[in-house]
Amino acid sequence: MLWESIAWAAEEGKPAGGGLGAFLPLILIFLVMYLLLIRPQQKRQKEHQRMLESLEKGDRVVTSGGIHGQIVGFKEREGIVVLKVADNVKIEVSRSAIARKLER
Repeated sequence: MLWESIAWAAEEGKPAGGGLGAFLPLILIFLVMYLLLIRPQQKRQKEHQRMLESLEKGDRVVTSGGIHGQIVGFKEREGIVVLKVADNVKIEVSRSAIARKLER
């Protein structure tokens, strides 16, 4: 019976399933993916960008490689942060490599 109605609808030139109703599950899946995956990731990226822009000398930070250090300078043109990791030991890392800022 069901196959007969589908075949009849196809013969008439009408889409079987009712047009927009056929896309409703796909629209719902995309909506759920957006709300659960895409939107939270965008929020985290914006927060990380704000944190990078607010860095100042004296802030203690951790790089994405796990190096802990204190900011002693910036090279703005190159996007580099100079970190003091020990007495008389300074390294240069990309600003984007800063993973988080530690609380004082």
